[in-house]
Amino acid sequence: MGEDTQQIRVHFGKPFPLFPLDGVVLLPHAMVRLFIFEPRYRQMLESVLDGSGQIAMAVYDDEGREESLDGTGPPLKPAVCIGQIMQHERMSDGNYRLWMQGVCRAQIEDEEGPQGDRLYRRAMLSPLEVQGDPDPSLKEARDELVRLLAEGPCHELPSVRALLEQVEEEDAEFAAIAPQVLFEIVGLSVVGALDRRGLLYRLLEEGDPVERARCVLGELRHVHALMKRAEPQFDPEAPQGISWN
Repeated sequence: MGEDTQQIRVHFGKPFPLFPLDGVVLLPHAMVRLFIFEPRYRQMLESVLDGSGQIAMAVYDDEGREESLDGTGPPLKPAVCIGQIMQHERMSDGNYRLWMQGVCRAQIEDEEGPQGDRLYRRAMLSPLEVQGDPDPSLKEARDELVRLLAEGPCHELPSVRALLEQVEEEDAEFAAIAPQVLFEIVGLSVVGALDRRGLLYRLLEEGDPVERARCVLGELRHVHALMKRAEPQFDPEAPQGISWN
């Protein structure tokens, strides 16, 4: 958790290997642990470890999930998250375990299918992030976000408690985390756990940090309101499985 991604350079003049999954697993600044076992992606990993160590985490397009793109596999949604391999372990069976950190958003411009000995897809990408100085309103949004996480019913969500424990273990404070970074981390770890279909991809494809902050806050406000309405129906003295209406 932090702002180390600001120190990682991304060169958009070369193609990036594509690692597609069924859903969004990575946003900038967040960390994810992956297990690589398919031969094509083991080959991909061996290739990037000899270079930049960067992979474009892509998402399958559900609408065309059963179709084929020139025989190379299901089509992909345009937005991706470029990830940097931070740690990796090659196991005795040739599979890999690795930690990957999200670096930045990008979009697919020109995709290439497997060719010759290369078993995996790759693509030319372009930056998706809106550039410029951080919007001052993000600090106010962060303050509201911290209140929603630390106080009230949202504090009891398992994903929130896990995030708070992680922050405590790293001797960090929410106030010390840059607003853009905090919204990315909460977006993946908390909002993503709400299991709202398509929500994480909305955060991935949105290049404006202010709009992402509004989306995250909107979801947490909604959950907060639902949990507050449910509180009067909960009676700790009631028999198990019963609530008073």
